[in-house]
Amino acid sequence: MPSTVILRSSYNAETRTLTITFVSGLVYDYKNVPEETYKAMITSGAKGIYFNKYIKGKYEWEKVEANKVKSEDK
Repeated sequence: MPSTVILRSSYNAETRTLTITFVSGLVYDYKNVPEETYKAMITSGAKGIYFNKYIKGKYEWEKVEANKVKSEDK
């Protein structure tokens, strides 16, 4: 089921970075996110609710500039 808040997400297991693109177009990197947390989010029936409960405010984040978005996220 598509999320009304999250447009897409990707995960870099090497750096443990979760990249989330919101439907607003804003992109954020969340640092040191366990892979299990990412997998739980993408399999959740409500990705936005999962994000708000288990990721937002729990991990360091950084806003990604539009020109720094990875090509696979475009």
